[in-house]
Amino acid sequence: MTEGALAGFTVAVTAERRRSEMAALLERRGARVVSAPAITIIPLVDDDALRAATEACIGLEPHLVVATTGFGFRGWLEAAEGWGLGEPLRAALRNAKIIARGPKPCGAIRAAGLSEDWAAKTEASEEVLERLLADGVSGRRIVVQEHGEPQVEFVNALRTAGAAVVEVPVYRWAMPPDVAPVRRLVEQVAAGQIDAVTFTSAPAVKAFLKVAEDAATDVGAAFHCSTLAACVGPVTAAPLVERGIPVVTPERFRLGALIKTVTDELPRRAVRLRVAGSLLEVRGHAVLIDDNFHALAPAAMAILTALARRPGAVVPKEVLAEALPRGNDGHAVDVAVARLRAALGSGKHIETVIKRGYRLRVDEAA
Repeated sequence: MTEGALAGFTVAVTAERRRSEMAALLERRGARVVSAPAITIIPLVDDDALRAATEACIGLEPHLVVATTGFGFRGWLEAAEGWGLGEPLRAALRNAKIIARGPKPCGAIRAAGLSEDWAAKTEASEEVLERLLADGVSGRRIVVQEHGEPQVEFVNALRTAGAAVVEVPVYRWAMPPDVAPVRRLVEQVAAGQIDAVTFTSAPAVKAFLKVAEDAATDVGAAFHCSTLAACVGPVTAAPLVERGIPVVTPERFRLGALIKTVTDELPRRAVRLRVAGSLLEVRGHAVLIDDNFHALAPAAMAILTALARRPGAVVPKEVLAEALPRGNDGHAVDVAVARLRAALGSGKHIETVIKRGYRLRVDEAA
């Protein structure tokens, strides 16, 4: 098979940043990709609040600076350069201890000619806060670079412990101007048409769930049954975990590792049956027969999936009719089965049971 490890699967990308890169990586592995950014990033490079926070940071001469994201840290320095404050800001940062919320801000810190004092392994704000409180922050001047939304609990905990805190709002998360693509994705997930949804930030997860809630669409059942929720790390996965939705995350919290996790996990979930002497593997919108790829029309795929759920058993026509994308009658089932047989190149895989229905001809050794 040369189509790729993800041939026959449909994978959704909800990220805005790097979505083209993610889509290319997935398509290179054979996946059909649905792109529906769940959030948009609003840079605040011309924002008065960001400039005021930058000037406050310079004047504060902070003891500690918390860098939460590489994207935000770079944006902050770029904005300061535009205002002619680049060098004063770097001097203030150079004289402070810089705490990084994971390896991504570490890269931005080093690219700016600076160095971090410590980095959280989990990329979680909770780990950073635990470390700061354990070291003691009373009387310390701390600058916190925000990441998409105010860090209310984080900042309040520092202030309660006696620190003076300046918050730096570099950018904000917001719902996309057009939520129609996300709404369509929600409907596709609920209908079982998406094999995996990838998430790279907790705000994107929250936005996706909010759209589903507003549309009164139950995506939880699909995530429990047929759709893989793949998150770049535990921080991103938290809103799903709180709802009891199963998730997978890579050991290394990186985009490439996320793609590899999806690539490894989806084929493991495929239904494999020994049918009429052939190895049949049922995927999202295609079937592999002895590793040969066969793309199927939606109706034919729905019939095959329904039969594969009950291998060797007779599935009544009325049950198969309910599995069709738009529902239908026994005649529509017969037409779909005929097209399925034609697509598979042989009638040996599906056996007709007169007046009752159809079944997959599963081998005794299956």
